[in-house]
Amino acid sequence: MDTAKLLDWYRKNRRDLPWRGTKDVYRVLVSEMMLQQTTGETGLGYYGRFLSRFPDVQALAAVSEEDVLEMWKGLGYYSRARNLHRLARQVAAAGAFPDTLEGWRKLPGVGPYIAGAVTSIALGLPHAAVDGNVLRVFARVDGIEDDIMLPQTKKRVEARVQALMPADAAGDFTQALMELGALVCRPVSPDCGACPVADGCAAYQRGLVDRLPVKKPREKQQVISLWVAVAQTPDAVLLEHRREETLLARMWGLPNVEKLPARPAEELFAEKYGIHLPAGEPAGHAVHVFTHRRWEMDVVRYTLDEKIPVGGTLEWVSWEQFDKKPVPTAFLKALWAAGKEDSA
Repeated sequence: MDTAKLLDWYRKNRRDLPWRGTKDVYRVLVSEMMLQQTTGETGLGYYGRFLSRFPDVQALAAVSEEDVLEMWKGLGYYSRARNLHRLARQVAAAGAFPDTLEGWRKLPGVGPYIAGAVTSIALGLPHAAVDGNVLRVFARVDGIEDDIMLPQTKKRVEARVQALMPADAAGDFTQALMELGALVCRPVSPDCGACPVADGCAAYQRGLVDRLPVKKPREKQQVISLWVAVAQTPDAVLLEHRREETLLARMWGLPNVEKLPARPAEELFAEKYGIHLPAGEPAGHAVHVFTHRRWEMDVVRYTLDEKIPVGGTLEWVSWEQFDKKPVPTAFLKALWAAGKEDSA
């Protein structure tokens, strides 16, 4: 790979993104934690709102986890938000961010990619940062026909990136590889004619661009069929504060229960939560896809004149307070299916 050509292309063609052109460690960190596995376009609004609310690491460390999750809701991958909050508290207590790769690797939620990205972009240190974009670029450039998700393939690519890393332009090189993967060496329909390193790309020269990278198919998703309750009074909705051991832990969601043959929803809700709901009305269907599972949600609306007694993980929340709760997209979809478009 011709590093000089790549850097020249990047400096002429890079997108004007709010996290570009800064050496502020906190801002670079937030962008990487937030945008890993998330498209830049989706993350733009979240990034701006997050920094407006938490402009520095001290501000983030000072708030509750629920405050952080509320700002993150809808973005998914909530463990990242929790790790970022834990990291902020550790850094605030220490008084400064680490200044070495080893120091970064000791922080919550920081793996090889985040550590390499932050230290190269913000600190200018020559450390490789290999994400999906970079794996795809090198699978094609080097003609790698092994599964790119195998640990040994990732190590091979990390070694290549490290060997090519220019000591005087580490941050630009890291971002150039990411930008090349995002804009040119795309998963589908790559724009090889615009690629600055096409003349040294094995896949392009051998006509293998559409075959590479090789990636093992994902495991079949587990489909879970749920009843989801939208139980509401004129001024409140019934929510569940999800337990630590559950998916979407510590978030707020609608009461839900896995469907069983010939068992009405109300009976199952009574068994799980100890609540007694009147017969509800079907309110629609919603689907939410996680990485390894798919929720098929049949939504039941319960319109009540007054609040029924609840306990345990359930709580009546006013619609005004609802907007301040970290409610994940899966449950917002159920609310939308029930006709509550204004509650997101």
